[in-house]
Amino acid sequence: MKYYILAGEASGDLHGSNLIKALQNVDSDADIRCWGGDLMQDAGGKLVKHYKERAFMGFTEVLFNLRKIFKLISFCKNDIDNFKPDVIVFIDNSGFNLRIAKWAKAQGYRTNYYISPQVWASRASRVKVIKRDIDKMFVILPFVKSFYKKYDYDVEFVGHPLIDAISNRTPINEHEFRAEYKLQNKPIIALLPGSRKQEITKMLAVMLSLIDDFPDYQFVIGGAPSQDFEFYQTFIKNKNVHFIPNKTYDLLSMSYAALVTSGTATLETALFKVPQVVCYKGSAISYHIAKRIITLKFISLVNLVMDKEVVTELIQSDFNKKRLKTELSKILDADARHDIYLNYYELEKKLGGKGASEKTAKLIYKDLIS
Repeated sequence: MKYYILAGEASGDLHGSNLIKALQNVDSDADIRCWGGDLMQDAGGKLVKHYKERAFMGFTEVLFNLRKIFKLISFCKNDIDNFKPDVIVFIDNSGFNLRIAKWAKAQGYRTNYYISPQVWASRASRVKVIKRDIDKMFVILPFVKSFYKKYDYDVEFVGHPLIDAISNRTPINEHEFRAEYKLQNKPIIALLPGSRKQEITKMLAVMLSLIDDFPDYQFVIGGAPSQDFEFYQTFIKNKNVHFIPNKTYDLLSMSYAALVTSGTATLETALFKVPQVVCYKGSAISYHIAKRIITLKFISLVNLVMDKEVVTELIQSDFNKKRLKTELSKILDADARHDIYLNYYELEKKLGGKGASEKTAKLIYKDLIS
């Protein structure tokens, strides 16, 4: 069978790569063409466009890049028509993917969606569009299945693929890892400022401002695969900070605490059982627009899945040095850490166990041959 997979950022690249491997296991003749990243290419997909070429975040940046976005949409439609896939699989990235899905459905292509757009967070009216344009939806968060049920749309909850990605990783030798990156023996506080330039620019300087206030710890920046070290260097003014590129899981596996920009990384940090403070700051315009359309109590996936505040969220004006220092001090306390650990174990149970990629691949293939 021929599969066309569309992912648009680092997390989609990760989940897309595992889906590609699973599809190859269930379909030995799988021919896979994709938009994604290095991981999807390494897994065996024929990469058409890298997500770095379209990493637009926030309302204002999308507005300023509309011409480029429309060119990419047109290119994508032509590429799909030339490839003629048996199924198109969309992964998150709703702004781009739902536009392609509308066209694809009208052209008669089979459309599947893996990892739902966040219609449960804002603009629930898009459910009507999804029901019209998407043949099968596979969701990875338990509350999302319940959300769609309210709209009479039956979706498959397959569990969260991060559980597999983390449990299947090769463990590291901590002593060798510390030696390789010249780390001290102090406990590590991981800094995960996001994967996009806009995120890092707004988040990293405030995170780094705490270094001198916590001399008994060492701060380590987890570099995103989408960014070069030279970009991070512009923010690093303190010699007591370390930088480790594209080794987030290895870093989290030995971290004592973490400061994390809201997104998939909050869930990854929780699954590694690392106490964290969740941070987010966008442009003033984007923030005020989002505030008017997002209806959720929380922004972090940890709190959303648990439906309560397990980790502190510092959003917009609350994300400042004073608040961040206070909240980091709290999660270094033994009693607070014990409560966080208990909630993290409960969180993992709610996420549905292992095998998300395999379940999804089997369901996609079964639908194709039935």
